[in-house]
Amino acid sequence: MRILTVLVTYNEASNIERLIPAIRQHLPTSSILVVDDSSPDGTADIVRTLQASDARIELMSRPAKRGYGAAAIAGMRYGIRNGFDVIVTLDADFSHDPADLPRLVDALSRAEVSIGSRYIGGIRVLNWEVRRLLLSLAANRCVRLLSGLTSVDCTSGFRAYRVDALKKVAFDRISSTGYAFLPELLFAMGRIRVEEVPICYTERRVGQSKMGNRVIVEAMLRSWVLLYRRVGRWLRGGTPSA
Repeated sequence: MRILTVLVTYNEASNIERLIPAIRQHLPTSSILVVDDSSPDGTADIVRTLQASDARIELMSRPAKRGYGAAAIAGMRYGIRNGFDVIVTLDADFSHDPADLPRLVDALSRAEVSIGSRYIGGIRVLNWEVRRLLLSLAANRCVRLLSGLTSVDCTSGFRAYRVDALKKVAFDRISSTGYAFLPELLFAMGRIRVEEVPICYTERRVGQSKMGNRVIVEAMLRSWVLLYRRVGRWLRGGTPSA
């Protein structure tokens, strides 16, 4: 099974040099693709240095910052095009623990997508303000209600995908640029088996967070677009979402 770990980065020079070896430690068979939107802090230069001693590290340097969703799609298309069987995504700031990667990949023996879930079976989030936690919980509830998705943590970016399932997605029809891309992708995949793996999410300690309140609100607003598509799917006699 060929595994590709995709890291979307922007100004992650303070984390990327430690994160890539951590991924290699816990998921040693995985190739790693860093999709960097021309970070001014030299993130890409650090990746190039690591590439010199590890042929399984790839860098996709994009000319401008165009959002998490577009970068993630670029990474997924790379994985599909190059014959990988599994694509894993996680944030580049250590908010997702690389030690959980094997559990996500193992869950694909029972599902087509596995999600590192902050909320399945309880709440496991560290170093968030109460307001932000409540907003995140409300966003997930809103997404589930309007889109019909059944996953408890629809907005988690810590995931593993079977490439066969991703091949069915019309990426050109996904319009979210930020983290609202995450529930939209689940919706676009249609009826699939999803398994949520309990993880502990820890807010970054180094660098600037990109998951602010504005991003969470965007996910809530985009849910109305998914409701519109859900109704259209129902009228056409299509299958509900996962």
